[in-house]
Amino acid sequence: MEEKLDPELKKMFSDIPEVVYTRENLGAKRKEMNEMFAGMIASLPVNDAVLTSERYVPGDAGNPDVRIKIYEPKVKEKILPGVLYIHGGGYILGSADMMDPALQQLVPDLHCVIVSVDYRLAPEHPFPAPLEDCYAALKWFSEHAEELGVDSSRIAVVGPSAGGGLTAALSLLARDRKGPPILFQMPLYPMIDDRNMTKSSNEITDERVWNKAKNQLAWNLYLGEKGEVSPYAAPARATDLSGLPPTYTCIGDLDPFRDETIDYVLRLTQAGVPTEFHLYPGCFHGFEEYFPAAEISQRFVKDYMAALKRALHK
Repeated sequence: MEEKLDPELKKMFSDIPEVVYTRENLGAKRKEMNEMFAGMIASLPVNDAVLTSERYVPGDAGNPDVRIKIYEPKVKEKILPGVLYIHGGGYILGSADMMDPALQQLVPDLHCVIVSVDYRLAPEHPFPAPLEDCYAALKWFSEHAEELGVDSSRIAVVGPSAGGGLTAALSLLARDRKGPPILFQMPLYPMIDDRNMTKSSNEITDERVWNKAKNQLAWNLYLGEKGEVSPYAAPARATDLSGLPPTYTCIGDLDPFRDETIDYVLRLTQAGVPTEFHLYPGCFHGFEEYFPAAEISQRFVKDYMAALKRALHK
């Protein structure tokens, strides 16, 4: 894989440490990640123009109190659009807290209110628990939009990786439950196919990045002991994509999710869903988070931010 990397990314790639996930070391890896992000967040300045708060909203019987974080301008001069943000982490890692600096910055950039959902993680809480938490957050956001100064008809759903998988799944679930309307969905390099049958899902084996082994472990933990896999768990299995929100998605060509994303885009388009797609050569999974200063990372972020702004403010 390394020889195919974008030249600028290749210069920095050797600095990434190898990381191996197992069921047994998952707790320790979560702790390491949380400590790393806590240290990073503590070192960054707080955006004084953005009010950050948290609350618990009604969920299902398994989790009656779903934790969310709200990011909003301290001064609102008009009704704003909203973004429901779903963090990544392979359905097994991460938290809403790790996104504080990024989401505080997005509020003024996008002129919006953001609700970030701290969904439950597998294996302790396999499917459908994470998705139900996301649905509860969407429902609450839509029902309480007015008190947040948000137009309930202009709420987009955004997430990377597993957050992208949950974004795609939530759009399906909201459609089928006739739930809150979603203006736009933006599943970034989404984790949507558990079958690991594509070329891209098998060709990335480097332990420095998200690879075949990590992907197989994460899907096994997320799906648990279930037999037939629901399309709400793995949206690539959905046979009917009609009626979904307009979509933007993007991915690097060295990402294990490349082929499932391209197939998803094809089938969205065939189903009549307005869809924009970008493929970035020489880029691995989550490259823009590893190396945010790289030219291709900045272009990647600029492209999806522009698409989201168009959707929220057209």
